[in-house]
Amino acid sequence: MVSLVMLAIIAGCAVALYLKGTFIQGLTLVFNALLAGFVAFAFYEMMGGLLVKYAAGIALWAQMICFLLLFLLALAVLQTVTMQLGKEKTDLGEWPERVGRVVSGIILGYLTTGYLLTALALAPLPNNLPYARFPERSPDPTKPNKPMLSPDGFVTGLFETVSKGSFAAIGTPKSFAVLHADFLNQLYLNRHPVAQDVPLMTSAAALSIPTKAGVWEAPATLRDSDGQAVTARSGETLMLVRVGIKKRALKDAGKFTLSQLRLICAAKGSGADALAGQGQAVYPIGYIGSGGRLEKKSLTELITIQASQVPDTSQEIDFAFYVPTGLTPALIGFKGNNLEKVSAPVSGEDIPSPVFFGGSSPASENRGEPEARSRRPEGGSRSSSADEERRGSGLSPVGQALTGGALEEN
Repeated sequence: MVSLVMLAIIAGCAVALYLKGTFIQGLTLVFNALLAGFVAFAFYEMMGGLLVKYAAGIALWAQMICFLLLFLLALAVLQTVTMQLGKEKTDLGEWPERVGRVVSGIILGYLTTGYLLTALALAPLPNNLPYARFPERSPDPTKPNKPMLSPDGFVTGLFETVSKGSFAAIGTPKSFAVLHADFLNQLYLNRHPVAQDVPLMTSAAALSIPTKAGVWEAPATLRDSDGQAVTARSGETLMLVRVGIKKRALKDAGKFTLSQLRLICAAKGSGADALAGQGQAVYPIGYIGSGGRLEKKSLTELITIQASQVPDTSQEIDFAFYVPTGLTPALIGFKGNNLEKVSAPVSGEDIPSPVFFGGSSPASENRGEPEARSRRPEGGSRSSSADEERRGSGLSPVGQALTGGALEEN
């Protein structure tokens, strides 16, 4: 169906330009469509956030609406300006005109289809619309399905290329290719559980991330829930990342799947420029559960957190990720509008005591703190006031960093 729609749009654009346009007008339209798409990518989140403030009832559709409106408005303005600047028609001759009009029409239709598919991916549609990017039961982020010629992948990749280092808020370079690494996969995986009535966004900042000692390499002695040793994978390192889900945000954040949680990794040694290059998103394979063992879960596994089970202001969970060699964790993303920095990886004595989600921590697993650890309630850990002070607010820079705010710690 997507292929048929794309062919229809391409054919319509080619025929319209061939019959009523010129080659120069076709080239102008293609150039303006590219610029209008860049505007839509750059500002749809900011506009969506503003729209939600005044029309909360369409929150789930706000990003799609704003993306399409920005594209159409920018295209209309650019076309109006270019038409005023070039009122005289330019005829390059019979064959150059005929071929040029058709070619520019094909390119214009291809770009238009790409922007349309991207906008639809932002909407809370069923998993198979506009096309099934991942299988319903076992989505694999490394093997996405793509429509013919992948127009949405082309326009997204093009914007990622031109955006690298271009988002400079308060002197800090940021790139769409990092903040939204694997953008289309992120969108489709986030709404993969939409049929299960799982919220796709949160109305309040949902993440509470430690500013120190929140990322570390999993110990070689780690075992899974069956007692089997967790084997390493070639070219990857198993790392644990502590993520806190705020109690006050549990209305939308207390029900999620692992496909809605992603760790964005940047090149090692990039330092302050980590957000200016290219990122790679990886997804959790599970979390540290009862007895300090790795509970392996599929990306479709539904996780529910009840407010009555959270002993303090947030529920902490140690999620496990396979991080490619040469990359280091930089950001953690959750649902459609939460994105936060993670701390630098630690080792040795700086590694924090593990948090056991879904069970009590046995004394035999304690790391020199038997009394304190045994008092942790089932399902999570109680944070001290000092721990709470060192955590960020969880306010998503997806709604800030792309639109003028920085990925600052609150």
